[in-house]
Amino acid sequence: MLIPTISLTLIDYLIILAYFIAVLIIGFKSKSSENSVSDYLIAGRTLTLPAFVATLVSSFYGGVLGIGEFTFRYGISGWLLYALPYYFFIAIFAFFLANKISKTHLYSIPDKLNLVYGRKVSIFGSMLIFLLSTPAPYLFMMGLLVQWIFAVNLVTAMIFSLAVSILYLIKGGFRSDVRVNIFEFIIMFTGFGIILPFCFTTLGGMEYLESRLPEQYLTFGSGISLQYFFAWFFIGAWVLVDPAFYQRCFAVKDKKTPKKGILISLGFWFIFDVMTTFAGLYSKAFFQDDLANPSHSFPVLADKILPAAARGFFAIGLIATIMSSLHSYIFISATTFGRDIISRIRNENEEKYFYNKTGMAVSALFSFAIASLIPSVVDIWYVIGTLIIPALLISVVSAYINNLRIHSKYIFTAMIASFSASLIYFIIGQLNKVDGTAMYLFSIEPMYPGLILGLIIYFIGFGKRKFLKTGHTV
Repeated sequence: MLIPTISLTLIDYLIILAYFIAVLIIGFKSKSSENSVSDYLIAGRTLTLPAFVATLVSSFYGGVLGIGEFTFRYGISGWLLYALPYYFFIAIFAFFLANKISKTHLYSIPDKLNLVYGRKVSIFGSMLIFLLSTPAPYLFMMGLLVQWIFAVNLVTAMIFSLAVSILYLIKGGFRSDVRVNIFEFIIMFTGFGIILPFCFTTLGGMEYLESRLPEQYLTFGSGISLQYFFAWFFIGAWVLVDPAFYQRCFAVKDKKTPKKGILISLGFWFIFDVMTTFAGLYSKAFFQDDLANPSHSFPVLADKILPAAARGFFAIGLIATIMSSLHSYIFISATTFGRDIISRIRNENEEKYFYNKTGMAVSALFSFAIASLIPSVVDIWYVIGTLIIPALLISVVSAYINNLRIHSKYIFTAMIASFSASLIYFIIGQLNKVDGTAMYLFSIEPMYPGLILGLIIYFIGFGKRKFLKTGHTV
């Protein structure tokens, strides 16, 4: 289904065209003369603090249409789902993991799993990370935006989005990814910095929102069950296993940069959350119940209140916010598939990246399939987070904290059991829907059975482990 018709002028199209040209120029010109795995996967470990912040902020905030959807459904309570849990786990990551990761001199999460827990855990972990890092939600959002701009069908829109994202990554690798992210960081803040003043001057301030929104939309916690909140809260633990965070920590020039950079990034995410939440509230107040698809809330609001040129700049603000995550996660999932899965299964040299092009193709096809099967940003996040996070969390966190390590056989069993339990529980709920809503046994979300089973197995192993000398692995 196409987004409702949006009016764009010639100047808007020129601004949008200039954005895509700039992205391609920056991406293609960022290739290093080196041909090493270090340069390709982590830009030769040369990230400075400003580059670290810009690439982390932009790459981890691609779900902007999903945030519009959350706010349109729940008002400011949506912040409790899409922001607060992440702030909590981002702070944990910054204080307890960030600098540890940068000191390892590795390339990926599976490298650490392989070093600590062995090949089986590493390969299964790589498969889970490939699923976790799928760019499917960002591909779906980009498809919606390209529909809005060019009035094409969703399939064509997603193919175009994939092509633009992949072209420069094949040769430029992570260096191209970072430099395009820096450009996108500037554009995403510019876009929302444009729409909010127009909302205020055209529609009104808080009095407008208060007069047109249901009371619960301006009250924290309204309309959200405690169990649903905790399900999303634990999905926020995504941060602790998110490969984009690890990749950027591996890539820093100064080993003290990650902790400082993540805390600075947290400040930028908070500012951007405030901007997107207010834009979402204005959209709900303006359209009330007349908007069929809440994920369209930002672009259709821009169409109604922004003049020419401003509409074009807001459009590229949305595009940059999503594109930054789309190409970053395509690159991560492609290299995970090629280097961490295929090369490790085949026992080939991991200091090469033979299967990068294959990984790009597999990542693109897989994300295209997921975006087609689950046409909702929020639903994609929920399904992936629910199934993958419980299985990855224990193994990844314990690998970086010596006192939490146990024998690899327990970690491997916990990962398999956790993923299987969540998946089976999820399937049962999907097969027993009532009025389109999955009915889970005892009304328990699928994440919990997987997490609990994994923890039980982990603590059995923890109780039986043999304490070795400091610095030795188990």
